[in-house]
Amino acid sequence: MRRERRARWIGWLAWTNALAMGLVLLLGATVTATGSGFGCGESWPLCHGRLLPPLTVEGIIEYSHRLATLVSGLVLVALLLLVALERRSVFARWETRIVAGLLVGTLVLQSALGAWAVLAPRYPPVMAVHFGVSLTVFASALLLALILTRGESLRERRRVALPGSVSWASWGLLVGTYAVVYLGAYVRHANASLACLDWPLCQGKLVPDLAGPTGIVFLHRSSALLLTLALTSLVVRLWRDGALRRARPDIVRSGTLALLLLLAQSATGAWVVFSRMSLGSILAHAAVVTLLFGVLSVLAYQALPVRVGTVRRSAAVAEPVQVSR
Repeated sequence: MRRERRARWIGWLAWTNALAMGLVLLLGATVTATGSGFGCGESWPLCHGRLLPPLTVEGIIEYSHRLATLVSGLVLVALLLLVALERRSVFARWETRIVAGLLVGTLVLQSALGAWAVLAPRYPPVMAVHFGVSLTVFASALLLALILTRGESLRERRRVALPGSVSWASWGLLVGTYAVVYLGAYVRHANASLACLDWPLCQGKLVPDLAGPTGIVFLHRSSALLLTLALTSLVVRLWRDGALRRARPDIVRSGTLALLLLLAQSATGAWVVFSRMSLGSILAHAAVVTLLFGVLSVLAYQALPVRVGTVRRSAAVAEPVQVSR
């Protein structure tokens, strides 16, 4: 009975940690959207040299972001300690060690970049990396929660190996999404979001003048279009392969959900432009891309084989289906 209670605590902490990491990211986007980056002045981790923030909107927003980062870090420490005491065997698997290590490392890097943003001049490339690292933190927390709560079922499904083209496409889409997200974050921090006041065209043209901020926005939109075409191609490939759908429905579900989120991401990007960067549109854009990157991370994880010696290939997937005439 005590073991079951501890297992429930591990699951509760794991998902709380994932939600907390997502909240930290959205609060960071709120800080940027409201211009509250210096709400606590140039002091860190204190706020204007004090433990409690001043009663200003900017100070409360910035302090809430810092406080949420601290709380999420404490939840992560409690989770890892409980897992180490109760389920040490989990860390015997290489994927768990990598995900947990990536989560801890990127969380530390995220905090360091946040301190840099306060204590040093703000450079758009550094701030864009900060957002990308925050996405990695959330994706790692999501994967760790899935491993700790549904690890065995995930491993059993991964014993059915995927075609190499699907595996490579899954990982390529994850890397490509990170690049597109970085470009979008750079556009935001370089104050170039409204360099194109229309959508999907830019300045009324299919290919606008590529000088200055307009060129950066056009590169971001073009990259997002290529990403959409690539993901659509993968999803069509998955749905057309009946044998693969039956053997690995988890891959089909994840790919389809990722495509829907990517389309929603494009819609919120249009909303950002047409609303002239309203707070709601910016937060919706950040929230959808967070979910998208998380789902693509799960998709890439699902595409990994368990291990070379234990992978079994489904006959339905390995062999082409013969159609009787």
